[in-house]
Amino acid sequence: MARDNATPVLKKQRPRTCVGCGEESPKRALLRVIRTPEGKVRYDPSGRANGRGAYICADAACLAAAKKKKALSRALKAEVPEEIYEELKGLCSGKEAEE
Repeated sequence: MARDNATPVLKKQRPRTCVGCGEESPKRALLRVIRTPEGKVRYDPSGRANGRGAYICADAACLAAAKKKKALSRALKAEVPEEIYEELKGLCSGKEAEE
């Protein structure tokens, strides 16, 4: 059977897992942190930058949990600087996490 050219091919959307809470969410609902090929760790607002990526919910509680168990560092296989946590904290919604 021939395929109808009028129907577009939709790319399958795979959910991403938050390193803080383990919940699966769409990629656009999460914050992405990457380790660049040069070894620098940074926040990736585009979600498309080259490098090893890890995702975290835009929630202060998830960020605090990830920081406490060093989940971002483990996922990226690199030490995450305090400045990255501060930048992510500024982007998070919800109650302020207790440290």
